[in-house]
Amino acid sequence: MKTQKLRVIFLCCHNAVSSQMAEAFLRHYSGDKFEVFSAGLKPVEIHPLTVQVMKEIGIDLSGQQPEPLRNYFPWGE
Repeated sequence: MKTQKLRVIFLCCHNAVSSQMAEAFLRHYSGDKFEVFSAGLKPVEIHPLTVQVMKEIGIDLSGQQPEPLRNYFPWGE
């Protein structure tokens, strides 16, 4: 029997710094054990320093895009 992966979502206001970093760290260090996402209440572009700092430690965020929380929980739509 195939076990379903645990889903994790990191949430912050803009999905531009901390939630993006948390998503990237969990993906990087857990391998394929989780389905990992991040979202924001009012998403904006990822802060350039976030991309730079993560690149310095070997994690590439260049393909990441900010996501609104409603993409994962479409309440009231």
